[in-house]
Amino acid sequence: MSATAIPKLRSRKFGAAIPLDELDRKLLNLMQGSFGLVPRPYEAVARAAGTSEDEVMRRVRHLIGERIIRQVTPIFDTRALGYSSMLVAAKVDPENPHRAAKVINAHPGVSHNYLRNHEFNIWFTIATEPDSKLGLQGTLQALAEEAGATSVRELPTLKMFKIRMDLEMEAGTKALASAAEAVEPAEMDPQPYDEFDIAVIKALQGDMPVIPEPYKPAADALGIDQAKLLDHLEGMKERKLLRRVAAILFHRRAGFSANGMGVWKVPPGEELDYGKRMAAYRGISHCYERPTYPDWPYQVFTMAHGRSKEECDAILDAIAHDTGIHDRATLYSSTEFKKIRLQYFTDDFKHWEAERL
Repeated sequence: MSATAIPKLRSRKFGAAIPLDELDRKLLNLMQGSFGLVPRPYEAVARAAGTSEDEVMRRVRHLIGERIIRQVTPIFDTRALGYSSMLVAAKVDPENPHRAAKVINAHPGVSHNYLRNHEFNIWFTIATEPDSKLGLQGTLQALAEEAGATSVRELPTLKMFKIRMDLEMEAGTKALASAAEAVEPAEMDPQPYDEFDIAVIKALQGDMPVIPEPYKPAADALGIDQAKLLDHLEGMKERKLLRRVAAILFHRRAGFSANGMGVWKVPPGEELDYGKRMAAYRGISHCYERPTYPDWPYQVFTMAHGRSKEECDAILDAIAHDTGIHDRATLYSSTEFKKIRLQYFTDDFKHWEAERL
């Protein structure tokens, strides 16, 4: 693609697994970003959508039943809670990657695991608890041996420019491939928390009920009133422990059948500038600076989501056109082995480690 070429933009709004009308798409956008810490959040969504609370809940239940919405859930910050985590690329038997994937998936800290079109064919994210006896390195060594990986590349986050998985359900490719204001890297250091914070996380994490007051069951379980819980959650948000509460979608069922990991070689020392600019694109959900290797020169990682491979390409082509960075590779996922929200402070981690200590 020449430096003066304009990326080809495709408008594909209606690729979902079930027909979605205008209100469905509006609600999906709102539920991904505007589910508030208020007593009746569905009522607030309804006001923004111009409909009733009952209609919002009816449609959300339907979209959950049709596996468009995966869950409505709080999203806590793994690093702020002191968990160690990283992206890992592993080279496993290309003839039978499912065997290796099954071994890797068994670890409770593996939240995402994909088969990608690369020599390093399995890419997964993993986290270990703050008090892990094996630690991240020991856990990776055990997983590599059990999975039969011939090589493992560790790709920890050096700078986090963006982590916000919103699928644009109303606009087309042009919106996904347009840039907004550049963003500053996110805070990555562990933050202080106490036993009550842990109790709140345990009570609230996972699927929240689709009822007028979805925070009330957790408040009742904690023995506090709902107002106190919501106030505490606001404090957890200010302390960076809680990122937001939102609807998480099934990408493919929602019509976003492709995801491309665009990795970029940018001028050394300019990772901050380029990372901020690339993260600003609506079609980019995650953007990080990661370490390089002799055979891996790419410092900035961007995750593009689209309704097709062509739409992902258009997003990444737009970034290349606007930034002038053309030295990139794009790794597409062909199989999703695992995609979950991490469950914090459970016994699963200790059980996994106990079998290997």
